[in-house]
Amino acid sequence: MMTSFFDWYQALPPYMRAYWLIAIVVSIIFAVQMTLTLIGLGDTDAGGMDMDAGGMDLGDGNGDTMDTGGAIQLFTIRNTVNFLLGVGWGGVCLGGVIQNRFLLALAAIACGCVMVCAFIIMYKQLMKLEGNGSYRIEESVGQVCETYLRIPGRRSGSGKVQISFQGSVQELPAQTEGEAIPSGTKVKVTKVIDRSVLIVEKLA
Repeated sequence: MMTSFFDWYQALPPYMRAYWLIAIVVSIIFAVQMTLTLIGLGDTDAGGMDMDAGGMDLGDGNGDTMDTGGAIQLFTIRNTVNFLLGVGWGGVCLGGVIQNRFLLALAAIACGCVMVCAFIIMYKQLMKLEGNGSYRIEESVGQVCETYLRIPGRRSGSGKVQISFQGSVQELPAQTEGEAIPSGTKVKVTKVIDRSVLIVEKLA
């Protein structure tokens, strides 16, 4: 069986082999990532994504990130996996329809972008559902959490942290009285102001 698979794979054009390789490898990574997320171990990446488009905050909560001060944090591990998943399977599915390699590559990239946007929107909807659960923000004092969006220093602005309340992960605005805290940093909540904003400090 494996011999027939490799014979079939070798018979493919080189560019189609590339799409199949990306699709298979990234699908495995995606499956592992989703499994870890479902069992509560998936929030270990180093940052997040936040796109403010027409007032709608779109964010994918995890991944190592190119920190841009909280404006647009697009390059995350999770988004990269979603993008490559769309590219791989887009190339595989459209390879028999689009013969031109350049057009096929553009179509595959477009599929990757659609996949990223779809998962961003889906994630935001899930976060909203979680946010409907009841919790007391005062219970966050003393908890250790992780910065989701960069927090400016000296309370000059707000960032965001991801914090868990009875198993429900919430994204809450946060400020710090010390130096700026980059995305993906472990912090401790010291107090709550205005019943909505957390004051955090970087763990030593």
